[in-house]
Amino acid sequence: MSKVKRISHLLVGDFFKHYGKQLQLELLGGELGLERKIYEPSVNRPGLALAGFYLYFAYKRVQVLGNSEFAYLGALPERQQTKRFQEMCACDIPCVVVCRNRRMPREMLEIANHAGVAVFRTTMDTMRFINACTLWMDWEFAPTTTEHGCMVDVKGIGVLIKGESGSGKSEAVLGLLERGAALVADDVVRFRAPEGRDLEGTSSELGRFHMEVRGIGVVNVPLLFGAASMRVNKRLDLVVNLKHLKDFPEVDRLGIEQQHYRVLERDVPLIELPVGPGRDTARLVEVAALEQKLRSFGHHSAVEFNNTLLRTMQEQRIS
Repeated sequence: MSKVKRISHLLVGDFFKHYGKQLQLELLGGELGLERKIYEPSVNRPGLALAGFYLYFAYKRVQVLGNSEFAYLGALPERQQTKRFQEMCACDIPCVVVCRNRRMPREMLEIANHAGVAVFRTTMDTMRFINACTLWMDWEFAPTTTEHGCMVDVKGIGVLIKGESGSGKSEAVLGLLERGAALVADDVVRFRAPEGRDLEGTSSELGRFHMEVRGIGVVNVPLLFGAASMRVNKRLDLVVNLKHLKDFPEVDRLGIEQQHYRVLERDVPLIELPVGPGRDTARLVEVAALEQKLRSFGHHSAVEFNNTLLRTMQEQRIS
């Protein structure tokens, strides 16, 4: 089983670099505090902290200042405003984000710079920023793992093709690409599973858009099959394990029993496919993907056939 990785923190500088554009962030003041660490994948509105209550202050999160926080500070005497903000900045917070493109008072910006706290401004309204930031942070802190195999998008179904070396994974992928499928990753697939969201696979940036074909070498997939033959990421719906015919003492002729493959604590439908000379593996994988799509709509061909067979036998017994 592949090792599961989790990050313990995210540097403020990396947060700005990776998500600054999506969150419309602008760095105010100097480049201070970019080495500070965000320890929790969420955000905090520090209204209670600015009021002087720190018992349950979530200081490990990104601190967001919106209209409510500025309205409260504006109701305080000027000395009290700077004192409260200074106390908050002294709590080792990662950074401060000012929403709605509001102007940060010069005194408060100087306090943050003196404390080594980065201050950002966004044009987004407070709740929209909180929702978007939480999604990105959940993605960043989500557990990840890698799986050996090839992942393709077959008519909307994300399929991970596994198998021993020489089992025909690359040949199957090439056949699927010729039929209009799209390559997600070759050889090593990286999976990420944010809580409450789909399990998604992608490739490393270095190997993206390429695959290795034994006897030919590394090929550029979009140049050979067109831009539509590549996807950056895809939800995982099905795992197909290619096995030689000799490794199948018995083959399930109906396919009623559903097997599963576990990735990041998620159970993914698994099909073990016998391969051998003369078998069109790509077509078999495509049919398996289409059958999985039918099952996702509530149609299980094997079960429906079995029920029809049992009903027919029962009717013949009665007559």
